[in-house]
Amino acid sequence: MTILANTVEEYLEKVPEERQEFFNKLRETIVANLPEGFEETLQYGMIGYVVPLSRYPDGYHCKPTEPLPFTHIASQKNFIALYHSGIYGNPEIHDWWVSEYPKHCKRKLDMGKSCVRFKKPAEIPYELIAALMQKITVQDWIDLYEKNVKK
Repeated sequence: MTILANTVEEYLEKVPEERQEFFNKLRETIVANLPEGFEETLQYGMIGYVVPLSRYPDGYHCKPTEPLPFTHIASQKNFIALYHSGIYGNPEIHDWWVSEYPKHCKRKLDMGKSCVRFKKPAEIPYELIAALMQKITVQDWIDLYEKNVKK
C-alpha cells in the first residue's frame, strides 16, 4: 500500500484509520526530538526529515537537486516503517539501537539496513525513537554522509 500524497498533511490524512494514532505519535516523537536544522518534507512517497539544500547545497549524490535524506516514516501495507540513515551509516548507533531495542519492546526487532518495521503499531518504542533522534545533529549527519558515501 503506497500512500499517494503531495504534502505531509495529505499523507497524514491518508494513513489508515486504525494506524493514525500510532503514526501521528511517531511523527510527533520525531519532530519533538529532531535536532535543529532538519526539515520535514514529503520525499520518496514518505514523510521525510532532510538536510535542506540551503544548509547542504550539494544535495543527495543520487539526485543533487534533492535535499540530503536522513529519516523517513511510512505506512506500508503490513507495517509502519521507520527509516533512519544513522542506524545504517554509524556502527555505534546501530549497535546501540540493537542492544536497547529489547529493553523497550517485547517483540523481536524486525530490521533491514536502515528500516525498522513495526507490525504491531501499539508496540512502537517511542521513548527509544526519541533517544535515537537526538543522537545525530545535522552536522554529524553531513560529516558521516561525506565520509561514507560522497568520496
